[in-house]
Amino acid sequence: MKVYIIGAGPGDPDLITVKGLKLLQAADVVLWADSLVNEELVAKAKPDAEVIKTAGMTLEEMVEIMTERTKEGKSVVRVHTGDPAVYGAILEQMVLLKKNGVDYEIVPGVSSVFAAAAAVGAELTVPELTQTLILTRAEGRTPVPEREKLRDLASHHCTIALFLSATLIKKVVGEFLDAGWTPDTPVAVVYRASWPDQKIVHSTLETLDDDMRANGIRSQAMILAGWALDPNITAEDRFRSKLYDKEFTHRFRRGIPSS
Repeated sequence: MKVYIIGAGPGDPDLITVKGLKLLQAADVVLWADSLVNEELVAKAKPDAEVIKTAGMTLEEMVEIMTERTKEGKSVVRVHTGDPAVYGAILEQMVLLKKNGVDYEIVPGVSSVFAAAAAVGAELTVPELTQTLILTRAEGRTPVPEREKLRDLASHHCTIALFLSATLIKKVVGEFLDAGWTPDTPVAVVYRASWPDQKIVHSTLETLDDDMRANGIRSQAMILAGWALDPNITAEDRFRSKLYDKEFTHRFRRGIPSS
């Protein structure tokens, strides 16, 4: 037996993977992050499953339960929001599970960054505009490594997705401006991406703090910044990939010579 660490997706219960859902439905024990994961998804567990909320538990308490149930021969799933690999705090669980002799497997999920991009209808890597996406967070109570300060990351002028940063907007804007971003740089904020109460705010660095305050957004928000988030970008026809260019040859299609 092993513990399955499952990504539940961003909120919509239909955005869990098929594999994740199958494991959830077959599990004897389900531990879930009830402060973030949709209860509708957890309701899909089998009727006799032991379902345990973990928002009020410590790391040691969670791992003790997972260890005990697994050694009793029960199938155990630990359900995380989004994708467990990104700000999922799973490493600390894996360390203790390994110490306790418990095997585990990670099942990926849909991250809120991609649910947010879908919600605003954005491609985050636009040809000839930006080909890099940085996933990061602003520095608050949890420090970031010295070489990963937002100002330094922003110096690349690519698309940046900010997790866990909605309470630090003034700091975020200052870091971007210090890195040379212009005040009119587009920003899209998605509150509770894919949930029924999802809210989308299109803004710029100059008005971001005011716009978020006006919409009452101070938590559970994904902040996407960069010119790929320009709401008018779909009105243009100049950003095209080479993949479908008529003169671009690859093994599935011969190029069509220009006349």
